[in-house]
Amino acid sequence: MADVLRSLKLLETLKELMEKNRLSEVKDAVEDLLISRVNLAVVGERGPEKAAFINALRGLGPEDSGAAQCPSSTPPDEPAVYPNPKHTDFRLWDLPGVPSASPFNPEEYMERFKFLRYNAVIMTFSQSLHPNSVTVWKEARAAQRETVYFALLASQGDSDKALEARKKSSLEVLKAEGVPIPKVFMVRPSTLEKLDFPALLEEMERDLPEIKSNALLLALPPLTVAVVNRKKDTFKAMVWAAASLSGGVSAIPVPLVSSMVDASLAVRILCKARDSLSLDDESVERLARQRGRGAAELKELRSCTLSLEVTKGEVKKRLAEADKEKPRGARIVEMALPMNAKSASRSFTAMLQALNGAIDEMSADAEKVVTAAIGKSK
Repeated sequence: MADVLRSLKLLETLKELMEKNRLSEVKDAVEDLLISRVNLAVVGERGPEKAAFINALRGLGPEDSGAAQCPSSTPPDEPAVYPNPKHTDFRLWDLPGVPSASPFNPEEYMERFKFLRYNAVIMTFSQSLHPNSVTVWKEARAAQRETVYFALLASQGDSDKALEARKKSSLEVLKAEGVPIPKVFMVRPSTLEKLDFPALLEEMERDLPEIKSNALLLALPPLTVAVVNRKKDTFKAMVWAAASLSGGVSAIPVPLVSSMVDASLAVRILCKARDSLSLDDESVERLARQRGRGAAELKELRSCTLSLEVTKGEVKKRLAEADKEKPRGARIVEMALPMNAKSASRSFTAMLQALNGAIDEMSADAEKVVTAAIGKSK
């Protein structure tokens, strides 16, 4: 229970909205997290590295249905969009590379591809960074768009030493173009948990608005144990908001399990958790194939019933059990409960305890699967 009271920015944001009785905004925030409405653009010349990067961000391999292919069937001067198979409102946009011609008009390029409409933009390159790309980056920053990043994509067979040399060269280009604090993230698409991608993800999370940041986190694959734990924190904040709404909207305290609305919302949250943590059979099999592991071995690591399948019957059972239990940490619950929901603390507590327990169990399964598949990230 104490986990949900961590100084998590998302939880603090939701609590502030709840205390101000802005319930519609809390509901909207929960919905945004459940559907992960995020548009992420990947800019750069189309090639095997970029296709692999786009697929990796969706947890796919080139052989999977809907994967980006190289060569692409989309004309080279047109954008392509790739929805996530598990989170269909999370869309990856494949934008053509910035032209290397001179003279170059960055405003025309940005207007043509609606550059500023995306929540974040990753500008990729595999060999050398062209000054025109830096010009676009600077134009975006001048338009108050902070969420634009440079990523150096590793080609198959590239050594870390070769990548470091290219990174150093690209940093020199940025300095020459007047960028005061140049940053380039090295990314190996086949193993996103290595090199600089975890740092890139953390930077995007810091730069994006709170809800979008967490929506992005939930839509990306569970790359490392650290990412699994951040997902767990986000789900616990979402559970807190859902439990607060459950407690606050009822004029008369009633057992939570009598409300079909609450049960349905609980099912949606746990289904999202299962998808986000990639615990379903298809995702585990895909991970095993990508990492050369045995699918059966990884599947056996899942011990929580909800990791295998989320059913309304199982969720209502857990809610009923929590409703009968004596509240654990009553003082903590009282502190966490929004002021406008004091009269319905029983409903709040039941939902909080039932769903937090489920999130803990599912996250533990995800940690075991990730550790077995890729090992612990340093």
